[in-house]
Amino acid sequence: MTDSSRPLRFDLIAFDWDGTLYDSTRLIVRCIQAAVIDVGGAKPSEHDAAWVIGLGLAEALARAAPDVPKEKYAELGARYRYHYLQHQDDLVLFDGVLQMIDALRARGHKLAVATGKSRRGLNEALKSAALRDRFDASRTADETFGKPHPCMLLELMEELEVPAERTLMVGDTTHDLQLALNAGCASVGVSYGAHEPGSFDELKPLFVAHSVASLETWLLDNA
Repeated sequence: MTDSSRPLRFDLIAFDWDGTLYDSTRLIVRCIQAAVIDVGGAKPSEHDAAWVIGLGLAEALARAAPDVPKEKYAELGARYRYHYLQHQDDLVLFDGVLQMIDALRARGHKLAVATGKSRRGLNEALKSAALRDRFDASRTADETFGKPHPCMLLELMEELEVPAERTLMVGDTTHDLQLALNAGCASVGVSYGAHEPGSFDELKPLFVAHSVASLETWLLDNA
């Protein structure tokens, strides 16, 4: 049982989106693979396609398709967006996310999103997920530097007037946890997204959650 009267350890909790709050990892992997094939590249493995999730779209696609020439990057991005848009309405939040977000807001935490998605993509997802009014701020990769550059988190902390030692980053990839380190913040990893949790160890997250329920419990008990 959580103690809602306990003082907050972190005033700001910043969440990654895809693979952390939104059940989109498998779709993104398939869309990356299909886009690369469309422009004549070799199909990346599921592991390689999943590894780039969380980076900005242009960087992610370039890393997933090293044999695709730069002059085809615009077409590659267009094909990825084409495939993603065919299925974006099929995507849903992980079970328990809304309950967790509302519980954290009720305890007084400021909540933010730090994502490799575009602003347009995040706004569409927030609207479809009925989450737009539940976050105090957000940053996307096309508005600032992509992960793991610290600028995304630094801008959120400045906007919401929260210092690094009072900020926690939650994400499913090493890019998210490295972002937190680079910004001087603590982090929590989740194992149900794009990256294997064994890769988190050297980035020293405070906790690795294996479900949204365990993430909510840890945050309410420790954040």
